[in-house]
Amino acid sequence: MGRFGFFVTIEGIEGSGKSTLLYGLKKYVESLGLEVVITREPGGTIFAEGIRDLVLHRDEEIDPWTEVFLLLAARRENVTKVILPALRDGKVVISDRYTDSTIAYQGYGRGLPLKKLSLLNKMATSKIFPRLTFLIDLPVEHGFGRKRGELDRIEREKMEFHERVRAGYLTLAKKAKKRIKVLDGTKKPEVLLNEAREILKRALIEKKKMRGVV
Repeated sequence: MGRFGFFVTIEGIEGSGKSTLLYGLKKYVESLGLEVVITREPGGTIFAEGIRDLVLHRDEEIDPWTEVFLLLAARRENVTKVILPALRDGKVVISDRYTDSTIAYQGYGRGLPLKKLSLLNKMATSKIFPRLTFLIDLPVEHGFGRKRGELDRIEREKMEFHERVRAGYLTLAKKAKKRIKVLDGTKKPEVLLNEAREILKRALIEKKKMRGVV
């Protein structure tokens, strides 16, 4: 992969099928003979997984900005201990959620100022951003129809909140068409995976041309 690896993120509303796509792409990248590291947000390290539990699996209300700072702390841990070291080793990194989630959920969903969130994202990540993002889009009702078991704190938000999140994601995709590729989440998982594999394949080929490496 050359001196620096390739960073891919997967985004979407609840029940969109991010985990299924992540593991499918992991298997595909490995079939190409490339090293791949997978992670998730919030999470990725022991410390960040502890923050995940605080944010998602506690019943008490959390101030929106407190939620943001907790998520950013988890992201910082993930970047410094998982994502950046893997990229420096020339590996492909695939993350289930990243900075776009903060803009979609805490920005469009909770109504916090987008510019401030973008600045905080830059600070938390040292401007390490993905080269390619897959946004799995589908109606909110469809996504929640797939959910099984107990819902977490954010999943329990009103449908209006999740509709705003979905609209926010689509707005982000329009603004970053080159990076964010929208996939139809109502399609069968194997169809989505085939589409994503082709997009990723082209992106990796383009990186190879740009770097001039094998």
